[in-house]
Amino acid sequence: MNARLVQAFTSAALSPDPDLAVAALMIARIDFPRLEAGPYLDRLDELGREAHVRVERAVVAPSDAPAHVDPDRYAAVMALNDYLFTELRFVGNDHQYEDPRNSFLNEVLDRRTGIPITLALLYMEVARRAGVPVEGINFPGHFLVRCPAPRGEAYSEDMIIDAYHGGALLSEQACRQLLRRHAGDEAVLDVNLLRHATKPQILARMLLNLKRVYVRMHSFPQARDMTELLLAVDPSATNELRDRGLLAYHLNDFSSALRDLQAYLQLSSKATLDDEEREEHEQIWEHVKTLRRRVASLN
Repeated sequence: MNARLVQAFTSAALSPDPDLAVAALMIARIDFPRLEAGPYLDRLDELGREAHVRVERAVVAPSDAPAHVDPDRYAAVMALNDYLFTELRFVGNDHQYEDPRNSFLNEVLDRRTGIPITLALLYMEVARRAGVPVEGINFPGHFLVRCPAPRGEAYSEDMIIDAYHGGALLSEQACRQLLRRHAGDEAVLDVNLLRHATKPQILARMLLNLKRVYVRMHSFPQARDMTELLLAVDPSATNELRDRGLLAYHLNDFSSALRDLQAYLQLSSKATLDDEEREEHEQIWEHVKTLRRRVASLN
């Protein structure tokens, strides 16, 4: 993988700047190497300006807003929803959910369809430009957005927004149902599941989605590139080191596979392992022994 792209992505992903679009467009260069980010950033700026006009004009009677929700914030979110999902017709891609294009911001902007996290990223980027305070929620199985209640006011409830379903506002009960759908009937909704997602966490989730899609497609070179970027975001992610090594093995890059799998065994051996993890360790160790013989034969 291009070392300059990894370096630039790392800088963008770990920057304190709230902008997500630049790093997201770098991810898209895995499939679109000649992609120019400028026109897409300009388009986001244009969407933000148009959204700002609509938000500034938006008014709602306090009686029309949900109980305990700030009417001004509610009006802003409704104006943003109407612009993005009614006027521009951005929509969740139910028919081709596994299409990797759903995870690339340029394709989401071009095709106006995506998956929860990319539509949420679009929503956050346009909202930020329009002056609407929102943040991502790394909810299990389905990324969400929150518009927090203003501090120090009588209206105390945040709005939980589902960008995949047209900006629908989710009640606490709806969040519970969504959690059960993705995590099982025994899952319990708690405050940790609705915690603010950091910039690196959002980008890592995008990369994990893409890695899984590419592995299912047997597109191992692209899956390996995703692990490179995942490790750039979080160098301590030992499972990604393991996966990068296994993907290198699939691609007959034996020296890289040996390097990564040996490093994985060394790092993970310091942790307490359960029976399943111990069995996996033994399988990786068998791979390492085979790789050592292959690498030695090539020298």
